[in-house]
Amino acid sequence: MLQHLGQISAEAARKFGDKTALIIGNDHYSFRDVDEMAQRLAGGLADIGVQKGDIVTLYSENRLEWLISYYGVTKLGAVLNPINVMLTPDEVRYVVQDCGAKVVIASRAKAEPLIGIEAGSSVSALISFDDAPEGTKSYQELLDANHPCPATPDVDPDSLSTICYTSGTTGRPKGAMQSHRAVILNTAMTAQMHLKSSDDVIVSALPCPHVYGNVVFNSAFMYGATLNMHTTFDTGVALQSIQDHKATFFEGVPTMYMYMLEHPELASFDLSTLRCLTVGGQTMPTPKMEAVEEAFGCPLIELWGMTEMAGLGSTHPLNGLRKMGSIGVSLPYTDLRIADVEDANVTLPEGEVGELMARGPLVMMGYYNDEERTREALEPDGWLHTGDLAKMDSDGCIFVVDRKKDMIVTAGFNVYPAEIERVLAAHPQVAMSAVGAQPDSQKGEIAKAYIVLKEGETGDADEIISFCREVLAAYKVPRAVQFVADLPKTSTGKIMRRELSTLDE
Repeated sequence: MLQHLGQISAEAARKFGDKTALIIGNDHYSFRDVDEMAQRLAGGLADIGVQKGDIVTLYSENRLEWLISYYGVTKLGAVLNPINVMLTPDEVRYVVQDCGAKVVIASRAKAEPLIGIEAGSSVSALISFDDAPEGTKSYQELLDANHPCPATPDVDPDSLSTICYTSGTTGRPKGAMQSHRAVILNTAMTAQMHLKSSDDVIVSALPCPHVYGNVVFNSAFMYGATLNMHTTFDTGVALQSIQDHKATFFEGVPTMYMYMLEHPELASFDLSTLRCLTVGGQTMPTPKMEAVEEAFGCPLIELWGMTEMAGLGSTHPLNGLRKMGSIGVSLPYTDLRIADVEDANVTLPEGEVGELMARGPLVMMGYYNDEERTREALEPDGWLHTGDLAKMDSDGCIFVVDRKKDMIVTAGFNVYPAEIERVLAAHPQVAMSAVGAQPDSQKGEIAKAYIVLKEGETGDADEIISFCREVLAAYKVPRAVQFVADLPKTSTGKIMRRELSTLDE
């Protein structure tokens, strides 16, 4: 087992050498290519003063330079701060200032609005990919200077490797601190559960800064798989890549699969080399999962995780028991339990709904420079509050009901949007749906459904409500329906329920 992130690319180069590690567009790079570029960048960063323990922010869409930066930074024993490409310049400034980053590495489009960030902050250098504008340092020049890479320092596996900021939906963003052990162990155990090896070819458009995307690209390097990395998700391009590269894995979020199911030429693509699909980020309705498995001809493995766990916390073993609608069982070395929402010390019996809690080496070290919110999230005995409401069956399989913060309280009854969304997914005219709360003078809140119809279909709100009444208790039935062209999504494709009200007519 590797001890720290700075060892990953070097060990991959030693083991897999000239085997193709990355395919980006029409360009192919071997494991040796990536490690050599990471060494050169590490030398350039060391030359401008980056050393062990310094924090380096990465701010870019998926691309070769992002991965080279990731592995180059870790070779120095520096700490990574990979941030969401959708953050605004003001949000980036907050994150950089909060974590005390010494260097920011960004694509030109992301770097330009940050020019001058050194003034009044801890940043000593803003490095830009592409043609570096005035006021930035050139990434390519650092690489071309070919400064010698310092010897990788000794790094404690339990020390800080990464600070990942959450979206900050309930206030300012929080920087979850991940240890080297957490990131490496999460990647290793996920690969073990899904049986990844050097024979695999993985297609993914998951953003590298996201923990799901992080586990995907690190697993490719740790186990010698070839990663076909996409900058953004495009339905036709993804399907073509699976066919052209004879992919064995596709890794995505529910909306990606829903878009692919609706692709008019889906049946014409050769997807026969696929042996596994994974889906995470949000729960996926069982009818849609069944449709994906039928269309793609291989298992769709659901997984669950969070930033505070450096990736996954649960999934299904590829060759083991699998229950659709469940996020699987806990990863090895991870404890999961269902706690009473009023008293986290009380573990609920099987079948009862409570808060999913996690404990083990994958759990974050805390929130950076935020003791108060760390205490709110972590119990004194190490149990992490995940914020997900779930239940567990006798096999240890976990079924997520919904997010605590998304629960709708209507006339005193608890209504879970995900439960309604699972019903809507079975409607023959529905491509995608999301349910949010709307204020109501009598009931406090009511559930409203926002629906994207399948191509060529026309919707009837009354018929949708009647469909729900057939399978849902009366208080759970949405009281309003709106048909929309699309749903608000994060950079990973996760539907943002908190933004649904912006669609209101």
